[in-house]
Amino acid sequence: MSEHGRYLLDNQDIEAGERFDALSHLFNPSTFRHISHCGISEGWRVWEVGAGGPSVPRWLADRVGANGRVIATDIDTSWLHANERSGFEVAVQDVARDPAPGADFDLIHARLVLVHVLERDRAISNMVSALRPGGWLILEEADPGLQELVCLDEYGPEQELANKLKRAFRTLMQARGVDLRFARTLPRRLRAAGLVDVEADGYFPIGGPACTALEHSTIEQIKGRLIEAGLATPDEIARHLDAVDAKLLDLATSPMISVWGRRPLEVPEST
Repeated sequence: MSEHGRYLLDNQDIEAGERFDALSHLFNPSTFRHISHCGISEGWRVWEVGAGGPSVPRWLADRVGANGRVIATDIDTSWLHANERSGFEVAVQDVARDPAPGADFDLIHARLVLVHVLERDRAISNMVSALRPGGWLILEEADPGLQELVCLDEYGPEQELANKLKRAFRTLMQARGVDLRFARTLPRRLRAAGLVDVEADGYFPIGGPACTALEHSTIEQIKGRLIEAGLATPDEIARHLDAVDAKLLDLATSPMISVWGRRPLEVPEST
């Protein structure tokens, strides 16, 4: 992710591990379904962009086996603990500004990465260029604009406060250059980048322990910035976290938009 200092949810924060775990529980099943749909198999070369934690690259490494290769990159690899048993490599890399960590990848995947990158189209172009002919690119991003509430059933003061803090979070994101409508633009961006067989779908978790854990870790990470910006008071944040921890709220996430496309096969020049 470009401009690390602009990213609200820093990997260096202690809450990042809890956040990665919650995201894995919420979205890995959907992510793995999309990757499987693209036909991942033994021997594939895979680049996991902005990996964050190890759950996705570890799963990828299991699928490609000893004859394949998985490279997990991020601008901050603090939570990527690769070793001989992990089956994947780790590299520090900015997807918009640094060279790709290889070429001729069978699959490139990025989840919740590009929305935080200012040079988004350049990042997509860099990934497409690193695909082999026929290789797949899968991009997954949340779309807060499609569903703006964390409590869909706003029936009382605690639900109203939760949604107020959600709006405040979006305000902080927009102030850092985040395009809250970016995810829905991915199909046309992939087509514009030259990919074919472009498809998309959405996934929208509502409720459960992982949604609760994600909300807790997110608010803990940004509470100082909310207070500093005058978007919430310490008392409001404490009240909300108490309600979250007491499991008094039915919490939802923003819809996750998944888009995939394939680099065209090279057509031999006619003689």
